[in-house]
Amino acid sequence: MKLPTTRRVAVIGGSRIPFARSDGPYATASNQEMLTAALDGLVERYGLEGDGVIGEFVAGAVLKHSRDFNLARETVIGSRLAPTTPAYDIQQACGTGLQAVIAAANKITLGQTESAVAGGADTASDAPLGVNDSLRKILLSARRAKSAGGRVKALARVRPSHLVPDIPRNAEPRTGLSMGEHAAVTAQAWGITREAQDELAAASHQRLAAAYDRGFLDGLVVPFRGLDRDQNLRPGSSVEKLAKLRPVFGVQGPNPTMTAGNSTPLTDGAAVALLASEEWAGARGLEPLAYLSAYESAAVDFVGGDVAGGDDGLLMAPAYAVPRMLERAGLGLADFDFVEIHEAFASQVLATLAAWEKRGLGVVDRERLNVAGSSLATGHPFAATGARIVATLAKLLAERGGPGRGLISICAAGGQGVTAILERA
Repeated sequence: MKLPTTRRVAVIGGSRIPFARSDGPYATASNQEMLTAALDGLVERYGLEGDGVIGEFVAGAVLKHSRDFNLARETVIGSRLAPTTPAYDIQQACGTGLQAVIAAANKITLGQTESAVAGGADTASDAPLGVNDSLRKILLSARRAKSAGGRVKALARVRPSHLVPDIPRNAEPRTGLSMGEHAAVTAQAWGITREAQDELAAASHQRLAAAYDRGFLDGLVVPFRGLDRDQNLRPGSSVEKLAKLRPVFGVQGPNPTMTAGNSTPLTDGAAVALLASEEWAGARGLEPLAYLSAYESAAVDFVGGDVAGGDDGLLMAPAYAVPRMLERAGLGLADFDFVEIHEAFASQVLATLAAWEKRGLGVVDRERLNVAGSSLATGHPFAATGARIVATLAKLLAERGGPGRGLISICAAGGQGVTAILERA
């Protein structure tokens, strides 16, 4: 959908904590604690304290405890943002952060609010453990019993096996395959080579390291729990080093190509972005970095595609969302100075590029692709990635110094994709 032109939506800036590998420095940090740290960094940087300064806060998490049912609102109450700021949760797997940005932008462009903060957080370390489903049914049966005897009878059915918790799995409910295994099927279908994947992964690390070294991320990343850089970053990463790693996905098939080095690790972290109308920004003397001008979502039948050996894999929805968005905007890939593709896996990025070329969009110049590194280097706390990319791309456009345009492409579980365009006049 192309945004109405009555009011432009400005991206003012962003804030995130360094991303950490799961079961590491943030192992005991909750979604709320991480999201609060990222939000407080934004509040401090842009002076957002005070009633009515921010119209609303939109955020989400993919891995949520029951205590996170009102995550966005609880984060506001525990942050330096005014407690009178409305907030609500949103979730669309790995597209959560970008969908939060879009939801906030819709209200700004329609004049329903002047400013908003959007983003997300996720912890793979503190993933919720569910009660064994058989035990859950027994406990519910005991609760419904009309007498003490009935409750005792119900509870007498509990067996030791019922005490084993249900642990979240990175698998699609419809297929039972993990995201990595789905990506391996897609890599095979599109003929993505191991060498090309390792080259992309090495470039991601090298570019993120360079971005840190030149101070590009100084205004985007706030220290947290002893980290001031993304823990997954390997500045010395190279194709030669990555080539030594053994495949971990698709190993049952011929010529497996996907390793831990060219796949995103489980990660903890949080990120937010500040959005506003031009009037709000001008009144506070804030220079917009860029403007959100268009967005598009899509979904594919990965069950009938990926599993059946077709090229519509689990993570290939951007192959449809981007062409539709560009057609509506009257643009081609050559019109973009930067292209930001979320790196869930190197193979998925390369398959997406191949699909765009197959659909007549042309070839993306690698010098314009993920120029400050992306998820293979930063890591990928599911709901945080969208806000990280929006803030990074907006700053890249502003740093360029003149008119420019950037494309965002994010794949998500469930065969979905969320894409957007940022522009700077």
